[in-house]
Amino acid sequence: MRVDLFDFALPPELIALRPARPRDAARMLVVEGDKPFQDRSVRDLPSTLRKSDVLVFNDTRVIPAQLEGTRGDARIGATLHKRLDLRRWQAFIRNGKRLREGDVVAFPADVSASAEQRHPDGSWTLHFAGEEPVEVLLERAGRMPLPPYIAGKRATDEADRTDYQTMFAREDGAVAAPTAALHFTPELLAALDEAGVSRETLTLHVGAGTFLPVKADDTADHTMHAEWGRIDAATADRLNTVRAAGGRLIAVGTTVLRLLESACGSDGTIQPFAGDTSIFITPGYTFRAVDGLMTNFHLPRSTLFMLVSALMGLERMQQTYAHAVAEGYRFYSYGDASLLLP
Repeated sequence: MRVDLFDFALPPELIALRPARPRDAARMLVVEGDKPFQDRSVRDLPSTLRKSDVLVFNDTRVIPAQLEGTRGDARIGATLHKRLDLRRWQAFIRNGKRLREGDVVAFPADVSASAEQRHPDGSWTLHFAGEEPVEVLLERAGRMPLPPYIAGKRATDEADRTDYQTMFAREDGAVAAPTAALHFTPELLAALDEAGVSRETLTLHVGAGTFLPVKADDTADHTMHAEWGRIDAATADRLNTVRAAGGRLIAVGTTVLRLLESACGSDGTIQPFAGDTSIFITPGYTFRAVDGLMTNFHLPRSTLFMLVSALMGLERMQQTYAHAVAEGYRFYSYGDASLLLP
């Protein structure tokens, strides 16, 4: 499909630079089939869902994956993208033309890494020196990797260390937050429990590739970056049991949806999964694992807007986003939510 079909106009003032406070005070646009739009609040989720529904969350934890360093007199910026092993990470590099294989980049707090290999997409493999876990080094030297549409308008600060982390975050490894889950609070979870809505978690470490623009003119020519995910056997069994009993699986975030669909067989059974996924979902895709999606509002021409258009239909999502713009919904990572029920 032509990528320009997924374009839309967004007033820049609708890009949220801070989250709603409290988190569950964010607005939520409910889109159910071709029924009229419902302008609601995230706090309405317990009364919007059914008792047999299951919300599926991503428990990945965002690490301070952005580093600023030097190689000689050259300033080098690094955004870690994907862990390769205990000491090596693939990273997108700013000013990467100043790097050569074997160069050592010095970061703050006595952290350094050697540039091992340049990849065809322009990223580099960085090998971190020393014996301390890389996550410990990043806590000393790194900062939270806010999306460029936020970082380009204000500096990252201490509030982002908690604001850009979900309450489910346990497994270190993401360089971007699974932002749909940022809306959840202990109070909201208690209300969902009382309403009989259950929840499960899985892990997908979101990579910085999620923010890369689609440069191709046709979706067939775009290559997705791989991200590592895991669903254990017990979780898969429980999810399959829910669906067999007629319950709905509602993915909280596109990361959850992509991993569930990656792990689902042609018969609709979710299998245990551990490994990379580079699944690219565009209109025409047949969904097998999920029955709904809670997600924020995405960028024009992005793979995530393509995904929601696959779920609900391109024309319906164009109508949805036109309504969201007209009603002043806040967009992107710190913005409001949508609940999409095909």
